[in-house]
Amino acid sequence: MSIFAMRRLKQWLVGSYQTENTAFVPYDRTLLWFTFGLAVVGFVMVTSASMPVGQRLAEDPFLFAKRDGIYIVVAFCIALVTMRIPMAIWQRYSSLMLFGSILLLLVVLGVGSSVNGASRWIAVGPLNFQPAELSKLALFCYLSSYLVRKVEEVRNNFWGFCKPMGVMLVLAVLLLLQPDLGTVVVLFVTTLALLFLAGAKIWQFLAIIGSGIAAVVMLIIVEPYRVRRITSFLEPWEDPFGSGYQLTQSLMAFGRGDLLGQGLGNSVQKLEYLPEAHTDFIFSILAEELGYIGVVLVLLMVFFIAFRAMQIGRRALILDQRFSGFLACAIGIWFTFQSLVNVGAAAGMLPTKGLTLPLISYGGSSLIIMSTAIVMLLRIDYETRLAQAQAFVRSPK
Repeated sequence: MSIFAMRRLKQWLVGSYQTENTAFVPYDRTLLWFTFGLAVVGFVMVTSASMPVGQRLAEDPFLFAKRDGIYIVVAFCIALVTMRIPMAIWQRYSSLMLFGSILLLLVVLGVGSSVNGASRWIAVGPLNFQPAELSKLALFCYLSSYLVRKVEEVRNNFWGFCKPMGVMLVLAVLLLLQPDLGTVVVLFVTTLALLFLAGAKIWQFLAIIGSGIAAVVMLIIVEPYRVRRITSFLEPWEDPFGSGYQLTQSLMAFGRGDLLGQGLGNSVQKLEYLPEAHTDFIFSILAEELGYIGVVLVLLMVFFIAFRAMQIGRRALILDQRFSGFLACAIGIWFTFQSLVNVGAAAGMLPTKGLTLPLISYGGSSLIIMSTAIVMLLRIDYETRLAQAQAFVRSPK
């Protein structure tokens, strides 16, 4: 592709503006490059970690790498479209998005395909779509729109605080029927954090958090497999070939990684010793092959993306672009918490929740929705930079 064509593509994506004295940079290039970096790391690690499983299932070691490549292309195409959609459109149709995601969660309960006892996927040709991932983005768009309209009610009225929690509860019930406790925890934590940023009272949080903890404890108690997960997380070596098998194998992968790792492709745990090596426990394989240095670099990239999301949200709120600001903060909290849970579970610091590592783990729905959320961040950043540039031009000299 020529330099001229590259410039035309960039102009089509975000436009090109020039103030009288300085060039207007239309988007956060560093955020974009770090996102590309994580996606590349994810593709390489999925290719490495999935080879034994692909060979066993289809006699094709690159089976999951090919699928992941297709998902990346689809995510990129959707990103090109998403970047052209103004945030006002997302705000206007946020309720419709939420309604659509609820319908899909109902559909998946009826006709969804089951994997490992959980009905979470809808087959779309040769690919599977997970409505739970869409429900995260839809809920956060709806909450951001709600806070624009009802922020004073949230701050001063308990029922104004409870209404968004009620919406989240509807999604939580549908997700628990799959079952998918991990996504429910992400929705609960992100919703609470967003309401906190909106200025809700502390006593409201204490009441809801207490109720949430009690509900999670009850959900754990009523399902024996969840109790086993908790006990195996606390003492995995008591039953290393039973309930603690996944975690002990994951910890061995971390131990073998040492400082510089065993080298790309040289993992032993991915040889079907560690279940779900290319999805939930891909970070363990990354630690084994790339070592402490690779782990630190990947975590720094994750931290930067989350930090930039919060910065973009803060700048949008200062410019009174409240929907964009709340949504950017929600994306940052979501990205951070989901990464924390995945890494914590792989390292034995948290119970296993079945959540993907954003942009790295294999999973088409997660990759497409999370990349869409990152592109929405770029769009928010673009609109705030444009507003600042226009204010600079209009200001008296």
